[in-house]
Amino acid sequence: MPSTPCDPSAETATPDSPTDAPAATPLPIDAVIPHRPTEDVLGVLTGTFLASLGLYLLQSAGAVTGGTAGLALLLTHALSTPFALLFALVNLPFFALAWWKKGWVFTVKTAICVGLISVFSLIHPRFLPLEDVPLLYAVIGGNLLVGVGLLIIFRHGASLGGFNILALILQERAGLRAGYVQMALDVAVILLSLLVLDVPRVLLSALGGVVLNVVLALNHRPGRYRA
Repeated sequence: MPSTPCDPSAETATPDSPTDAPAATPLPIDAVIPHRPTEDVLGVLTGTFLASLGLYLLQSAGAVTGGTAGLALLLTHALSTPFALLFALVNLPFFALAWWKKGWVFTVKTAICVGLISVFSLIHPRFLPLEDVPLLYAVIGGNLLVGVGLLIIFRHGASLGGFNILALILQERAGLRAGYVQMALDVAVILLSLLVLDVPRVLLSALGGVVLNVVLALNHRPGRYRA
């Protein structure tokens, strides 16, 4: 039986047909969209404001703290050197580590954050004088504020220096959660404060340190967040 001609409508579309137009390439699921500079500025300002407010709450209640700030404070009891100078000296090795492992951008951002914390710490008492703050409220509320502030700062590629730098590097290089690393270092500093403070105050301050670092451990896991 003779073959019938092919239906022209069934022919394969020509290269000029719209059906052959290349499809748009979707972004990879794990693509990172970096923050804009204005977002980084606002994020760092917000994070340092919250963190400094939490530290001010702790200071007003006479609570101790961890990190290099707590370490420098302890050294003031043994040395006649001012706290500001000790704090800078204690942080110097960590800034060198940050420059080596994280690059100059991270280090400069962190230095700016440390400076902003100092500035905000001078501003808070002028606009929010605090007296007779209950210790339990201060250690919980203050550490929650510091924890949220740190999370914002971390999201914008910076830290508050000191142990924060070491915690972030160990999280990226060794897979250890930044919150747990920070917790271990903070507990060590708080335990040293037993040399100068009464036991109940140190225990409540340690509880606050746990609150702070649980916030970090639950919300700053490697691989969970892309920006």
